Amino acid sequence: MNYTTYFENAKKATRNLISLSKEKINLVLTDLALALVKNSEEILLENDKDLAKMPIEDPKYDRLKLTSDRIKAIAEDMQNVAKLVNPLSEILSENNLDNGLNIQKVRVPLGVVGVIYEARPNVTADVFSLCFKTGNVAVLKGGSDAEFSNLAITKIIHNVLKKHEINVDVLTLLPAERAATEALLNARGFVDVLIPRGSQSLINYVREHSKIPVIETGAGIVHTYFDETADLEKGKEIIFNAKTRRVSVCNSLDCVLIHQSRISDLPSLLSPLANAEVEIFADEKSYESLKSTYPSALLNQAKPEHFGTEFLSLKLAVKVVENLEEALNHIAEFSSKHSEAIISEDAENIAEFLNQVDAAAVYANASTGFTDGAQFGLGAEIGISTQKLHARGPMGLEELTSYKWVVRGNGQIRK
Repeated sequence: MNYTTYFENAKKATRNLISLSKEKINLVLTDLALALVKNSEEILLENDKDLAKMPIEDPKYDRLKLTSDRIKAIAEDMQNVAKLVNPLSEILSENNLDNGLNIQKVRVPLGVVGVIYEARPNVTADVFSLCFKTGNVAVLKGGSDAEFSNLAITKIIHNVLKKHEINVDVLTLLPAERAATEALLNARGFVDVLIPRGSQSLINYVREHSKIPVIETGAGIVHTYFDETADLEKGKEIIFNAKTRRVSVCNSLDCVLIHQSRISDLPSLLSPLANAEVEIFADEKSYESLKSTYPSALLNQAKPEHFGTEFLSLKLAVKVVENLEEALNHIAEFSSKHSEAIISEDAENIAEFLNQVDAAAVYANASTGFTDGAQFGLGAEIGISTQKLHARGPMGLEELTSYKWVVRGNGQIRK
């Protein structure tokens, strides 16, 4: 198949999209949110076809699964995006030079944004809403796992675009076949930036093979450190929520670090996890503390590979550390720079942790489950960047823009 036509049409659609008024963009997004809810049954029928192809024990199953409530949440996020201030044309800075030139730094779209993602049909709607709001054309390459779901959502988006007489090429869903991925990785000159969303192996592959600039939305290897001053009840709720709220997402907790002086509190701290059937991989000291209270069928002695693992399931590593320094060293070694947390009542420990930990989001006395564009007030997110160039953390509207210099003169020439 010749994919060039897809990319050529997407590139041409950028001029059509940037000419739309901000009011028209918001109207389209509002109508689309209503259309998604109205057509929920159709989307769920197609989603069932995808679910039938995947074993229920697969960690990706929960990400793939749509429900009426999840579709409503997607629609609500889209409505929130419509309500947000559009950052396009914002003047970031302005200067009048001695020679009379007026120079402005103005926010503009990135252009054509390519996204490669796996079993996450919500990404289809989220990416479109954020790209459309910021004047970016979206070229999507979803995985075969979510093929029917992605096609159903794209069909609804295209129908709403047609209703408003907007070029449907502002959203292109490439075929689910692998060849489309290779074509997108090589679409230099057509696609301006590429964003992978999925497993670490997918992200690594895109980074290593793309001829287009890549923004990595990395895997989440997430830690929470329970220090010597931490409040036990507060810690129980935070850890339980961070681990069990939704285990298949990248902000889910993977490893608990606990100060050695609090090891006697470990059975109580982790007791709620037993009811959720969380399987624990404990280092030697924590294993000894837990073996008489935690269900034996769910308690294992940790191996080296359990630290630095993104479980994406009801599994958790536990390690005892001597002090804050050892906790920081462990996180520095194994973190994916996504989300990290400390539970503490010591202001100095909190300040040191927040300052020292190199991650896109750092928390004190709160669940890492909040690392999410909607929760951060961004409406939705296109991904959570774990790199430092251009964007970091949840990527919303501003992160989907660049800028250009606009220079106004009155006949000036440079000598």
